[in-house]
Amino acid sequence: MSRTATIERNTAETRITVHLTVEGNGTSKISTKIPFFDHMLTLFARHSLVNLEVIADGDIEVDYHHTVEDVGISLGRAFAQALGDKSGIRRYGWAYLPMDETLARVVVDFSGRPFLEFRAPQGVDPIGKFPFQLVEEFLRGFAVHSGTNLHAEVLYGRDAHHMAEALFKALAKAVDQACQIDPRVTGIPSTKGVL
Repeated sequence: MSRTATIERNTAETRITVHLTVEGNGTSKISTKIPFFDHMLTLFARHSLVNLEVIADGDIEVDYHHTVEDVGISLGRAFAQALGDKSGIRRYGWAYLPMDETLARVVVDFSGRPFLEFRAPQGVDPIGKFPFQLVEEFLRGFAVHSGTNLHAEVLYGRDAHHMAEALFKALAKAVDQACQIDPRVTGIPSTKGVL
């Protein structure tokens, strides 16, 4: 089985194309014109073992916000499309991810009931020109449009780059776990019969 999706999202602020293959090997082709964000998406693909292509052209001369949020939305939609009715998936995933002095935790439930709980230190410095706050905006777009209950927390840390990277890697590992097919699961993994 190959679960794939292609999403195109065009607005007055951004033009985004996402190609996703859930059963991948971690290869990626990422071009958002935001170098740090490209790095985060590349490592997300690598550690979730999805194959991912993201091409984004946004109004980054105004701000990175629109591009980062809209890529989160598009990637979330790609997962929703690729997983279909979610038959046979594990549904839940979680990961603790250390990155030097930082420890992050991400827990996901592909429940169809979107929610983001984000906890991180306040006033974190930007990573170059990339505001740390955009990590939360990316996660919110992803959670809402993938239909995922997503809890992401920096348990402790000091370096902004390490905190962001730990969150993206933990998201990758949690998503990988949740999207795996469990041969013991028959049909939809819910007593309601639908997710």
